[in-house]
Amino acid sequence: MVSPHVRRPWARRPLAAAAAAAAVLALLLWWLLPGGGPAPGGQVVFTTGARGGVYERYGELLKEQLARDLPEVDVTLVPSQGSVQNIERLVSGEASFTIAAADAVAAYVNSGGKDADRLRACARLYDDYIQLVVPADSPVRAAEDLEGLRVGLGQRRSGVNLIAGRLLKAAGLDPDKDVQPVLQGIDRMPELLVRGELDAFFWSGGLPTGAIEELAEAIEIRLVPLGDLVPVLHAQEPQTRSYRAALMPSDAYPAAQDGKAVETIAVANLLVTMDGTDAALTEGITRSVINSRDRIGREVHAAQRVDLRTAIYTHPLPLHRGAERYYRSVKS
Repeated sequence: MVSPHVRRPWARRPLAAAAAAAAVLALLLWWLLPGGGPAPGGQVVFTTGARGGVYERYGELLKEQLARDLPEVDVTLVPSQGSVQNIERLVSGEASFTIAAADAVAAYVNSGGKDADRLRACARLYDDYIQLVVPADSPVRAAEDLEGLRVGLGQRRSGVNLIAGRLLKAAGLDPDKDVQPVLQGIDRMPELLVRGELDAFFWSGGLPTGAIEELAEAIEIRLVPLGDLVPVLHAQEPQTRSYRAALMPSDAYPAAQDGKAVETIAVANLLVTMDGTDAALTEGITRSVINSRDRIGREVHAAQRVDLRTAIYTHPLPLHRGAERYYRSVKS
């Protein structure tokens, strides 16, 4: 006879099973709600970029993704002139998240811009490729050939305006005196080229940029190589540390490249916020950015380059603590 005071081994099994189930549930909740807190909510203003540019379309698709992943977060998209204005809007409090090119961020930080030390990155996204577009029959074969011509340099507070000015100087040209500067965005420059009111224009964007694809279907265009300017740019470091030599693939704009790759310059894009942004919100948005790469990449091909392995390399900005928490959670 078994004493009533002796606990049967099998009697402990239901308790062990219940404890295991509770542990699994706790783990699941931790995964769904990182940090153990409630799902983030509230208003988010995301300042994107010029009409027709990659920033704008990426922002639209990311907003759709966030509606699935963070349904309590209300995202408002605001177009902008580009990276320079995006950084200004973050610092002023007009926006809470944005995309900005690393060279524009570095320029703001190195110049001692207001609250530059409070800027934080969530992820390195994809690279922008610098594109110099001319009509197919243009005599322009290098940046130095732009002297005296009407050249689109992007809007004044855009990232393309920053890099275009630097490239012209590297080619020995003064952007204010040696060319006729046209300060328009990607929403206007292709049209001006078609109408003969522009001889060339610079663009800094992911590949391919829709507006240039459409332009190549409307008229015959050509992409001018810029790779010869890389050594001159690198000689100006640290201001130009963000630039690297790159090949624009032959299939980026098949109608404009005649099956040939184009030597150019690339610069990384960063997802940026401020140090005071809620950590749970930042973690959730960072997770959505990484996990939505393939979905967004089907429409914005540049987004296919978003990679968990390289996302943490966000020079010149440190990672936001919420983004750090996400990367730690997925570290193998």
